[in-house]
Amino acid sequence: MNRSPLCLLLSGLSLLLPSVVQAETLIPQAFENTSHTQHQEHPTQAIELARATEWGLKPEEWQRYRHLMQGPLGVYSPNLDPLTALGIEARDPQEQQRYAEQQVQAEFDRVQKLLAYQNAYNDAFQRLYPGQLPVNLIGTENTAQASPVISSARLAVFVTTSCQNCPERVRQLQQAAQGFDLYLVDSLGKDDRLRAWAKRVGIAPQKVLNRNITLNHDAGHWARLGDNGAFPAVMRQVFGQWQRQ
Repeated sequence: MNRSPLCLLLSGLSLLLPSVVQAETLIPQAFENTSHTQHQEHPTQAIELARATEWGLKPEEWQRYRHLMQGPLGVYSPNLDPLTALGIEARDPQEQQRYAEQQVQAEFDRVQKLLAYQNAYNDAFQRLYPGQLPVNLIGTENTAQASPVISSARLAVFVTTSCQNCPERVRQLQQAAQGFDLYLVDSLGKDDRLRAWAKRVGIAPQKVLNRNITLNHDAGHWARLGDNGAFPAVMRQVFGQWQRQ
């Protein structure tokens, strides 16, 4: 039976419609997947940009730091901050100087905040526990490895509870009005143990409150210095290296 041209046209359209519908169904899905991928990548990029900004770095500088830490530098020194890493691997003297100045400023700002909080801590401690010796909060950080901004003018004095010569050496430093940061190597992280030792050797509470002397848990500082000598160890930082005095 012959079919009219209209019937043939409708038949052809019915064959084409499924393909058209299928294509229209897939297009929004493809866009949805692309949008989802972009949505996943965006937070990571935002976080990386925020971290770069916190260190005063451009995005390309932050990416270079990331790249450096994936190489030998990151293997030998896995905890390097961005400014130190970029300064060590500077490509010319001008770049090295710029990163050095950025780091000095960053360290200075950080220490000022720490000191301000330490003072607030000391005030609160004196109100709540009058007559007790406050333990230095800043000493819980790497004070023995700190920037020369605050360390070059002060002594770091490492002692132990069993050291026979330590009390007399500490008394001499105190009588000479020498500011120093005291580290009790075997304090075991116990504030009472640290305070008891300081009280036994006659450290003046007012000197601690004024931060002329600070009391610190060692927290591994002595081991990191790599000095195998006897105690007491009176150390000063000279050109970035700690030397016995």
